Amino acid sequence: MDAGSGRRLSFTQNRRGRERGSMKITGAVLEEIGRPRPFTESRPISICELDLAAPGPTEILVRLEAAGICHSDLSVVDGNRVRPVPMLLGHEAAGRIVEVGSGVGDLQPGQRVVMSFLPRCESCANCAEDGRLPCTAGSKSNNDGTLLHGSRHLSRGGEPVHHHLGVSGFATYAVVDRASAVPVDDDIPADIAAVLGCAVLTGGGAVLNAARPRPEDSIMIVGLGGVGMAALITAVSQGISRIIAVDTLEQKLDHARRLGAHETYTPQQVLDGGVKARFVIECAGNPRAFETAFAATSPGGTTVTAGLPSPDARAQLPPLTITAEARTIVGSYLGSAVPSRDIPKYAQLWRDGKLPVEELISDRIALADINRAMDQLADGHAIRQIIMFDAGGPA
Repeated sequence: MDAGSGRRLSFTQNRRGRERGSMKITGAVLEEIGRPRPFTESRPISICELDLAAPGPTEILVRLEAAGICHSDLSVVDGNRVRPVPMLLGHEAAGRIVEVGSGVGDLQPGQRVVMSFLPRCESCANCAEDGRLPCTAGSKSNNDGTLLHGSRHLSRGGEPVHHHLGVSGFATYAVVDRASAVPVDDDIPADIAAVLGCAVLTGGGAVLNAARPRPEDSIMIVGLGGVGMAALITAVSQGISRIIAVDTLEQKLDHARRLGAHETYTPQQVLDGGVKARFVIECAGNPRAFETAFAATSPGGTTVTAGLPSPDARAQLPPLTITAEARTIVGSYLGSAVPSRDIPKYAQLWRDGKLPVEELISDRIALADINRAMDQLADGHAIRQIIMFDAGGPA
């Protein structure tokens, strides 16, 4: 039985119980990379029925409840991140466990879990770096479109469909490796839990793990999408004395002021006015934003880059400034996070009323609205659109 809905699953099993079959799911599959905008017309993503194979020994089956739409999804759709297709998208998600593999002893059906898009093998040299470096095996499996240990559970018409970042959360069900799931208590709503797994983990971690400001420091956030807004509310939760928010869109600056930013500027205002901060976090994934962030960093300060630009993007920086002003540039992938350690920390901050994650959610949509949601994200109008899997909407 499905622990979340009470519905009997369609996994099949032979008489000896050694072979497991598959179940039918509905998911959002990217058919082709680089189709032109608007996506509502070119429709690079199709909603279709797929086969999902049963979990292996180190894996779990999850009924998805909520999934966030992130620039990392858009970057695959528009070609900034080349991934194998067809691919079932979605990497920021939360749901209920339905079944656990024979080797998973610390989780059980019915628990709510947050997905993490970078699983950790806990045995490579990178995993020993306390979150600073991405797991070698996890990075390889993400590039290959498989789960952590190389398995692939998705197919359509007998042909394989690739996993997205070990999650493939834009679907009714998912099989993920145990290392890709972090349990949270039931008092954390599904939509809040989903956002913890990427936007908050990345933006919050850029503040707490990479920058590490003290309350008396100044901090600037450049780029106010989901990750940037998450960095902002995390800085507010830590009582940082001067918090500056930067974006090209006035409505996002207005929202940043409501969330606790002390000062707000456009990038041009920052450059023209010589606005500086001790820590500057770039969250836009754009080389011009990175240049702005570097220019706005005080002597002796730290520029943290958390955005993911195109691999061939280039920025121009004055090397002399790095030397003469004793500057530091820090890369922060997934917030330099250890998800099993950090997600519970953010959940507690939300529980304590210090981290208003709900303010990052700009819309709740149905799975069928995915192409329109990608247009909204590309236009810069959305912070976090959340797919709710009990939501209605057009077929």
